Amino acid sequence: MLLSRWRRWRRGRPFWGGLCAILAGAEICALPLAPLKIMLQQGVAGIPSVLMGIVMIVLGLTAWFSPSQRALAGVLTTLIATAALVLSNLGGFLIGTLLGILGGGLMFAWQPYAAPRTGAPPHTGAAQRTGATSPTPAPPQHHDPQGAQP
Repeated sequence: MLLSRWRRWRRGRPFWGGLCAILAGAEICALPLAPLKIMLQQGVAGIPSVLMGIVMIVLGLTAWFSPSQRALAGVLTTLIATAALVLSNLGGFLIGTLLGILGGGLMFAWQPYAAPRTGAPPHTGAAQRTGATSPTPAPPQHHDPQGAQP
């Protein structure tokens, strides 16, 4: 029961993209959080790294808990991961940047699953072969504001 609920929750959102974004943010954020002595030597150069990491973690959580915002979160995650390449220790030694670009792409490309409508007969194309015309069915209603197709 719990496993099926977890699977249903996971499949209803861009889970893997959000996970990659969270891991990328943690990687970018963790590298400058060294011991205090090293942090003081680094100065203000560590602040953008920590901020970019936190924002990437928030964007990954946004994709999980507000899937309708996945496109914006995906684009912003990709941009921040690319900026981290220059501003933050090569983007977490390239691991954070690559995970961020992958996560942003997965979030942007994810589409919700649209279940087939019940009560409507499946379209088989028989009306076209016999020459009969049939009224065009109304498009299905989706909870996604960007209109995912079934």
